[in-house]
Amino acid sequence: MIPRYSRPEMTAIWSAENRYRIWWQIEVFAAEAMGKIGMIPAEDARTIRAAYDADALGEIDIDAIDAIEAVTKHDVIAFLTWAGEKLGPEKRWLHQGMTSSDVLDTTLAVQLKQAADLLIRELDVLLEVLKRRAEEHKLTPTIGRSHGIHAEPTTFGLKLAQAYAEFARNRTRLVAARDDVATCAISGAVGTFANVPPEVEVHVAAELGLAVEPVSTQVIPRDRHAMFFATLGVIASSIERLATEVRHLQRTEVLEAEEYFSPGQKGSSAMPHKRNPVLTENLTGLARMVRSYALPAMENVALWHERDISHSSVERYIGPDATITLDFALGRLTGVMDKLLVYPERMQKNLDRMGGLVHSQRVLLALTQAGLSREDSYSLVQRNAMKVWESDGQLSLLELLKGDDEVRARLSDSELAKLFDLDHHLKHVDTIFARVFAAQ
Repeated sequence: MIPRYSRPEMTAIWSAENRYRIWWQIEVFAAEAMGKIGMIPAEDARTIRAAYDADALGEIDIDAIDAIEAVTKHDVIAFLTWAGEKLGPEKRWLHQGMTSSDVLDTTLAVQLKQAADLLIRELDVLLEVLKRRAEEHKLTPTIGRSHGIHAEPTTFGLKLAQAYAEFARNRTRLVAARDDVATCAISGAVGTFANVPPEVEVHVAAELGLAVEPVSTQVIPRDRHAMFFATLGVIASSIERLATEVRHLQRTEVLEAEEYFSPGQKGSSAMPHKRNPVLTENLTGLARMVRSYALPAMENVALWHERDISHSSVERYIGPDATITLDFALGRLTGVMDKLLVYPERMQKNLDRMGGLVHSQRVLLALTQAGLSREDSYSLVQRNAMKVWESDGQLSLLELLKGDDEVRARLSDSELAKLFDLDHHLKHVDTIFARVFAAQ
């Protein structure tokens, strides 16, 4: 993974040190279970467990393990050879009846669970920031846009409440994906438990905080992993959605909000005036990368028969890269939203820019309620609205409507004026906020 987009805590999960520690746990817990059921001498099992409790491995000598693997061409055997040097004759009981996938797949489950826990924690921080900023701007009027064009008034708080609700759903999805992928398989070659009984799997799973895989075929079924990485891709898409909103709002012609610009920061090597949305642009790119890992995860589902290793090389990439990138992206987005500069006066200026066109629907509805057909009502409002549009907001829709005899025949000046009340559009903000935040 690129160090520029990595954070230490998530990176450590994918380190060789952590991987070997988990391998060692699996081997020790399996031997412990075997001793309890009489599969291996109980005394030897206790010796192995005592070595684990005393941290007999000490510092993992990765170079030494790599040197052994250079000869054996097998990573698990290389580790077992190195670890066995820390034990006495009881080392012969390590890996009894097990296959490499028992260790590798269960380890990946632990790592993905660890990674998910960090991501969930980061989502919680982001949610707290979004909630605080939403409450801050709960009633800050701004223009809602459809197709990028002025539609009707909303509030900036509602924009943030929507983002909060979306990321709350993502949190729920990630918890489910974490639980689904966190399964343990200690079932031996082709998953029949022929040489290692199910009791061993149950014990290892309990020690590692995993569920038991109901049926494995030497490997844990990869539909679980496909769902996990697909969920990461959905979260990345939500990151991009919010980042894109900030990027649009920061455009010079809009400038309703912008990324914090720190003292001494430079926006361009050529143009000293520039303040660019570089963080949210970066988030857009990172989201593309996280999503790209979902497809190979799905392609990993179709393995040959009970097992092949076509998935293995893929997961060596996507496991670290997807989680590390998403962790960094969530942290960056949290920082952007925490320090986001918001300009209510510019929002109001943009609301007023098009001469009241944002209230056209209310006039349309009022005319229909006054007895005019919808088609005729639409035509009356549109012909006046287009004059305002073509004047670039220099004309007033309200004044044009007051001067339209066909409109005046249905609505008085005072009735028309009431239709241009901004507060009308904000009357249900409390209801929406209650829906979004009440359960949290």
